[in-house]
Amino acid sequence: MTSEDLSATRVPANNSLANRYGGQKRAMARKTKRNIIIAALIIGIAFAGWVATSSAQAPVTFKDIGYSTVDGTQAEVDYQVTKYPGATAKCAIKAMDSKFAVVGWKVVEIGPNPPEESADGGSTTVQRTVLRTESPAVSGVVDSCWIVDSGK
Repeated sequence: MTSEDLSATRVPANNSLANRYGGQKRAMARKTKRNIIIAALIIGIAFAGWVATSSAQAPVTFKDIGYSTVDGTQAEVDYQVTKYPGATAKCAIKAMDSKFAVVGWKVVEIGPNPPEESADGGSTTVQRTVLRTESPAVSGVVDSCWIVDSGK
């Protein structure tokens, strides 16, 4: 074989690489890039709006202060609730026995706070709830609190 025969049978490098690994990838069209950027911006703005509105509904927090057992059928739970002064909240209060079984349960509504009732402008109020119990309680706590929708 001559060198001319070898060069004639060789496949150019570009074609052999294209056959092995596939052809060159086309770049994304300008319109596609623009649409992706616009979609990302819309999602970002929607997320920012969701974060802003969800934090605008100020959460309610609570802190147990203490409890006392009046007798075998009643317990008192003292706690403080911090929320936006104009909001209405509901709190679930529970009394438990020595085995941590719930022996009393009550959901109480805490309406809007007058600003003069607290040192922090009406955000925090101290509450006392009397619970009926089915057996003697050794503990009383706030289980949870939540803001009630004012439209309902």
